[in-house]
Amino acid sequence: MSVTTTPSARKTYRHGDLRRALLEAGIALAREGGPAAVTLREATRRAGVAPNAAYRHFASQQALLVAVRATALSAVAKSMEDELAAVPPKLSPADRARACVRAVGTGYLRFAKAETGLFRTAFALSHKLIQATPEWPTAGPSGRNPYELLCGAVDQLVQAGVMPAAKRPGAEILAWSAVHGLAMLVVDGPLAAPVGPHFEMFGQRLLDMVEKGL
Repeated sequence: MSVTTTPSARKTYRHGDLRRALLEAGIALAREGGPAAVTLREATRRAGVAPNAAYRHFASQQALLVAVRATALSAVAKSMEDELAAVPPKLSPADRARACVRAVGTGYLRFAKAETGLFRTAFALSHKLIQATPEWPTAGPSGRNPYELLCGAVDQLVQAGVMPAAKRPGAEILAWSAVHGLAMLVVDGPLAAPVGPHFEMFGQRLLDMVEKGL
């Protein structure tokens, strides 16, 4: 009697999908341990291939980190866009502009709290801002990255007559600094214990302050 055997599952990846497998492994590592956890050696181990195989797709650990960082920034943008999508469409222009500023801040803070490792990784490379590379986009589904989403929301304040045009230059930097500062002081700083359990409440109070200050 002949016996038909089922081929065992592949433990390695073909050339065509190894790049994606390595990226997904890098994302998982960032989610678990932040940017310091993103290493080529561990990514290849998780992908089930020899370390040398990774260099066809990522020339260095830094190259993998750049790719993971871009993906994390896209996820931050998606979180901001989700909050923007929930803004009621029938608000007055002034109320909608204020709601959009609050929405981008809320999406940013919620992502920081829910995806701490990816949030830290999104801003890990101090010598770079959040622009995309030709290979790795940093935008959400709308085609805008987190900074562009914030700028668009602040522009709406001017268009709606809520903010004087003279105050517009640099306003997004002030807003971003305040919101990011709270996020990092809770994620990686001394406010983790006192603020962490009440993060959303403090976040909304901060957004009140930002909105009034703008």
